[in-house]
Amino acid sequence: MKRLLVSTTILAFSAATVASAQMTAVGDGEGQVDIVAWPGYVERGETDAAFDWVTRFEEATGCKVNVKTANTSDEMVALMNEGGFDLVTASGDASLRLVAGKRVQAINTDLIPSWANVDDRLKDASWFTVDGVHYGVPYQWGPNVLMYNTEVFPEAPTSWAVVFEPMDLPDGKPNKGRVQAYDGPIHIADAAQYLMAHKPELGITSPYELNEDQYKAALDLLRQQRELVSRYWHDAFIQMDDFKNEGVVASGSWPFQVNLLKSEGLPISSTIPEEGATGWADTTMMHVDAAHPNCAYKWMEHTLSSNLQSDLSVWFGSNPVTPASCTDGSGAQTAEGCTANGMDDFEKIRFWTTPVANCAQGEGACVPYYRWVSDYIGVIGGR
Repeated sequence: MKRLLVSTTILAFSAATVASAQMTAVGDGEGQVDIVAWPGYVERGETDAAFDWVTRFEEATGCKVNVKTANTSDEMVALMNEGGFDLVTASGDASLRLVAGKRVQAINTDLIPSWANVDDRLKDASWFTVDGVHYGVPYQWGPNVLMYNTEVFPEAPTSWAVVFEPMDLPDGKPNKGRVQAYDGPIHIADAAQYLMAHKPELGITSPYELNEDQYKAALDLLRQQRELVSRYWHDAFIQMDDFKNEGVVASGSWPFQVNLLKSEGLPISSTIPEEGATGWADTTMMHVDAAHPNCAYKWMEHTLSSNLQSDLSVWFGSNPVTPASCTDGSGAQTAEGCTANGMDDFEKIRFWTTPVANCAQGEGACVPYYRWVSDYIGVIGGR
């Protein structure tokens, strides 16, 4: 399984890992750029004609954009390990693995004029910056939301308990078989965050830094959740179909699914419950052996254009990494829209990052990611 392709080099970084920027100038494009991306991240108007940030780029640069959709961070890491791609829109639970595995190259931000417009909170973020060297360009960020059916929940659920604990929902029916969970090891962090609020005696301070006792409690909660879930989702479109046709009424999700379902007139909404939310801050990273580096740099600059950032944040329900895109009228986004997407909640979101053994609790004190991978497979399999 692709989930097993996890590099143990994430446990430590050596000086050799940090390389200087490999390009000093951007030349003519090579005719194409090959990108691994999350669903909905690279649109050319095929889903909705109003959202197309590919066509004009191709016309202006001569670089044809080819996209391979990936549904989990582990799938992205596997694809980048295999090679054949120039860029990837990596979340924080993949980005440092790619750096440690030497699958991505340092980025010369001097070659990206719009770098100056990036949110200062993101420019040196720890999930893509190592020893002051940048291994990518921020793309979008946002929370993992609780998506729910408004006919079942006339009022927004106040707690993630509706997907973790057996209970009757407001319509009087049990939640068993009507909720979902994310099909990725990083979902262990969602369980840990829930426990931070409901079992403070565990002493969890970060859902990504768990000692053995804290980790065991999270797995126990996930084993309980397994008795409730109808499907572990990783394909956004299959999850949407499950909400439309299979009786699913609540699940952790992305704003992307929420927005599409609402646009179809379905009784769907989302919330961030009282326990808070994990989230993602995604970075466009360049393969160490990129075959089309000039087109890749041109694309990275293009992704920071205010129009793209504005429209993408509306389409996906995320937040632009260039704050001016909320208010400058370059696209469809507005200040109110950015607030609704969580722009003001940056400090409240616990962004995905790869768990390592050497953490704030001490050297070797925390359970490393390779165990998250194998143990979560076990949870899904009933072990």
